[in-house]
Amino acid sequence: MQKLAMPTQCPVTGEPLEVTRLECPTSGVKIEGRFVPNEFALLSAEHLEFMRLFVKVRGNLKEVERILGLSYPTVRLRFENLLKSLGYEAYEAIEDSQSERTEVLNLLEQGEISAEEATTRLRNLKRR
Repeated sequence: MQKLAMPTQCPVTGEPLEVTRLECPTSGVKIEGRFVPNEFALLSAEHLEFMRLFVKVRGNLKEVERILGLSYPTVRLRFENLLKSLGYEAYEAIEDSQSERTEVLNLLEQGEISAEEATTRLRNLKRR
């Protein structure tokens, strides 16, 4: 029997489907419950194909650009959209904030800004 890709949305409402049964074709063991698929299982076909290509070229966006025949900004945008669909944009914001915090502290340590200026900059980072 031909295996089909697992649907992830209800064809009527468009809401996410729940995985409620798993079965081993060899042993016949069946497990029923409410299972949460990982974030990769829920990718759209377009994002999944991009992810496969990205992994195949070992994360080289320039190579993805060459293979797809698209501009680098377009490829980069698709990559950013993939990250957002996986819920990873929050990590990038945290990393950016930590990097900016480190930069402010380095400037303070080197005497390039005053303690008051460092305090102001660090407070502004927290507000974002």
